[in-house]
Amino acid sequence: RMLVLTLLFGLWFPCCLTQTTPPSRTNLGPTPSSSPQTERLKVRLAGYPRKHNEGRIELFYKGEWGTICDDDFSTANANVLCRQMGFVSATGWTHSAKYGKGQGKIWLDNVLCNGGEKSIEFCKSRGWGNSDCTHDEDAGVVCKDERIPGFVDSNVIDSNVRLKGGARMGEGRVEVLKDSEWGTVCDDRWNLQSASVVCRELGFGSAKEALTGARMGQGMGPIHMNEVKCLGNEKSVWSCPFKNITAEDCKHVEDAAVRCNTPYMGLENSIRIVGGRSSYEGRVEVQVGSKWGTVCSTGWTTKEAMVVCRQLGLGYSMHAITETWYWDSSNVTEMVMSGVKCTGNEMALSQCQHHKTVNCQRAAAKFAAGVICSETASDLVLNASLVQQTVYIEDRPLHMLYCAAEENCLSKSAAKANWPYGHRRLLRFSSEIHNIGRADFKPKAGRHSWVWHACHGHYHSMDIFTHYDLLNANGTKVAEGHKASFCLEDTDCQEGVSKRYECANFGDQGITVGCWDLYRHDIDCQWIDITDVKPGNYILQVVINPNNEVAESDFTNNAMKCNCKYDGHRIWLHNCHIG
Repeated sequence: RMLVLTLLFGLWFPCCLTQTTPPSRTNLGPTPSSSPQTERLKVRLAGYPRKHNEGRIELFYKGEWGTICDDDFSTANANVLCRQMGFVSATGWTHSAKYGKGQGKIWLDNVLCNGGEKSIEFCKSRGWGNSDCTHDEDAGVVCKDERIPGFVDSNVIDSNVRLKGGARMGEGRVEVLKDSEWGTVCDDRWNLQSASVVCRELGFGSAKEALTGARMGQGMGPIHMNEVKCLGNEKSVWSCPFKNITAEDCKHVEDAAVRCNTPYMGLENSIRIVGGRSSYEGRVEVQVGSKWGTVCSTGWTTKEAMVVCRQLGLGYSMHAITETWYWDSSNVTEMVMSGVKCTGNEMALSQCQHHKTVNCQRAAAKFAAGVICSETASDLVLNASLVQQTVYIEDRPLHMLYCAAEENCLSKSAAKANWPYGHRRLLRFSSEIHNIGRADFKPKAGRHSWVWHACHGHYHSMDIFTHYDLLNANGTKVAEGHKASFCLEDTDCQEGVSKRYECANFGDQGITVGCWDLYRHDIDCQWIDITDVKPGNYILQVVINPNNEVAESDFTNNAMKCNCKYDGHRIWLHNCHIG
């Protein structure tokens, strides 16, 4: 027993280690960054936006939180850090302050781990506080979303709560994690005390508002908590008394939400939109140094426009404008930024990639980038369980596939087939796509540019609405399908919601909030052509709105994946999940 206690004490309390000096020119390599502290080194994930298992790495050393520089960072480092926070391993790491720039010290630089260390402090480095980096180089990690059994969750921030559907940082529908499944909170007795616990758990200040009645959109799946009664000083909403939910208690129209007090970052001071018809639209102008100017619209997409609207506090981008000739240009300035490329998650346009010197082929004022912003946006999500329930294989004769071939719904080898003899093997399933956002999902293109497909007798309003892919274990695509929007319409809706979109007679296309569009398994092109696929284990991946062509409040729930086993005759799907 004494031996076990001694080993445990040595594992958690590395008290006999000495701090190393910075490497001199005669040192052959970095040195261990050992901590003289008698208490366990604290590690946390930070930054925005992110999931609970990813973020900027921050270390608590000598009473101060600080970051790690990305120089020489590796997967081995990430594995050590993820295990230190109670995750089984890392799936990746990030550089260049992907999750935003930290503050204070950069505690470690040139960290080199073997991967088996118990703590990052046992890895080699330049020594504590010895760095030539800026916070532009803050490292982050992405951990596998699986906890080490029995690990006490003391280091990970917001591991069991998240906000969805909000237009700004620190607001959204409250979702909590239970039994590996995200669910919502019922708004019965929801108040500022409980909302403040959620806000502080996520690293914000106390709550400004406790919102009821699904003000930030309706969630899907289970409702995990009801009648939450926090005192206001709890560390987690799970520490508060609450009732377990029953089917009769609550519906998603009662999902609780919050608006938190957030730190003032001043990001909106270096950007403006001008020339539009309202305060929510206009030509984008940014401040570079002391100079204001326009942005080149070459390569300007919804992702870049989303960042602009977020930075201005105007919600989401409905349209990314590449020609702004119809807006007032009497005060047009010179172009000061080009080559802008964002992931869409950045808090400011300056955090996106862009040219060091302006280089724009169409530098005229009418080609300056613009945006139209909106307080609300749609949010599409696929019914994963229905995919799993409806999957099957069909050997379809070629003479029944002429229409599908015209619409490019078969694999390339079909062109070499002996038409009309023979068949194609199709992996078929149903897709039920729900709009759980706060605005209707409508195609970007107006009806004047929809394309009539005589073969199937319908208009396509989007070139690509969904990607269907079959991947092998390392993520390489072995077969694919795609779905142009046959026709976006409301197949069915929640109780109390009326259908707005119907394709018949050249009607409006879209998906109403609270409704869903069902593409049955027996519709043409609702498949992946697996004729050339060999038996084995695969991953089925479905991605809605894959090019982010239409604005959504949350793009992270647009993908669904399933494990897939194919023995050459039959197919099985399991573990179909969103994200």
